[in-house]
This record gives sequence, structure tokens and C-alpha cells, in this order.
Amino acid sequence: MRYWDSSAIVPIIVRQAVSSKADAWFAEDPQVAMWTLTPIEVTSALWRLVREGILAEDDARRADHRAAELAAASHLVVDVESVKSLGQRMIRVHALRAADALQLAAGLFWSGGRPESKVLHTFDDRLALAARREGFDVP
Repeated sequence: MRYWDSSAIVPIIVRQAVSSKADAWFAEDPQVAMWTLTPIEVTSALWRLVREGILAEDDARRADHRAAELAAASHLVVDVESVKSLGQRMIRVHALRAADALQLAAGLFWSGGRPESKVLHTFDDRLALAARREGFDVP
């Protein structure tokens, strides 16, 4: 099982330049762990693509449905209070925005505080750097 940030999930459900890489990661291990609020981030990303004219509304609805199916089949990190506390530390230690700090905190919580040899998938450079510094393997 690997931890997935929303930036790595979106290319699985809609074709993007990095979709082949995300598809390969998913093929290696289709067991997904994600933060309980990741589906909201995915929905936000999809509808931003609609507003930018990159994705049709019907395609966004279908992708949103696929994202919901993926979330339902995934391990969700739902302990908000623990993740919040870790997230505040992530903000003090790393140059992260709040949502990314919560993503990293959820990954740390999922790893039991031992991220070594655990994989975190993201296409966000800042989050990737912080995750590596915390001990995650970030391909």
C-alpha cells in the first residue's frame, strides 16, 4: 500500500501529461491510502480544469465518479485531530501550504510515524521535497 496525494490521483482519472507515470505507479501497487479530504481536493482540481476549458463538464462528472469509487476502495486516514496536530508541525518545519501540510501529516499518520520504506506519490514539488525530508520514498 502506498500513500497518494491528490496531485497523483487526478492523472489516474483524467488524461494529463503525467498520467502514464501515475498509471505505472498504480499498476505496481493498486492499494491506495489517502487523506479523508483528498476527494474534495480531487473534485476541486477537476472543476478547475472545467473552468479553464481543459475538461468538459460531462468528463468531470465521470472523473468525479471514478474518484469516489477509488476513495471508497482506499484506506482513508480519518483521524482529523491527529493529522491537524501533525499538520501544524509540518507548517513550522517545511515550506508548505496548509492543504499540503495536512497531506504530509496524513501520510505520516498512516505510516505510524515511520515513513522510511513507505512510498508517497505526488506531483507537487514542494510536497515531494518535504516528504523526502521526513523519510518517505517519493518516486
